[in-house]
Amino acid sequence: MQNLPKNKKIILFDGVCNLCNGAVQFIIKHDKKDVFRFVALQSELGKEICNYIGVDQTKIDSIILYNPGVAYYYKSSAVIEIAEELGGIYSFMSVFKIFPEKLRNYIYDYIAKNRYNWYGKKESCMIPTPELKAKFL
Repeated sequence: MQNLPKNKKIILFDGVCNLCNGAVQFIIKHDKKDVFRFVALQSELGKEICNYIGVDQTKIDSIILYNPGVAYYYKSSAVIEIAEELGGIYSFMSVFKIFPEKLRNYIYDYIAKNRYNWYGKKESCMIPTPELKAKFL
């Protein structure tokens, strides 16, 4: 895939989900090594990346972590990989790897299914501030 930044991991997220947008803000605040870039799943680039890695957007209700040329992760595995990359206390999330992925994803799916009811939904994707614009593709 062309034109993606070198040495950056890309987080694809639901751009209209308040929980997802809050998670993006949290990651930006704690991404001290400037590892991550962000793309809304609803955007053209988000759709292009999903097609490229073979993820059917109509069947996925998840955050996706894409490490270009290496691998991609979704659902609970993406959350754990992101937390590990943030380091510090967040790297302790890796302890959840002891649980089967199927169990982790069952819990993830329950939250994902209810996220709009619990946290709300925006009418359109978030527009980043000028200071944050470089973090979004």
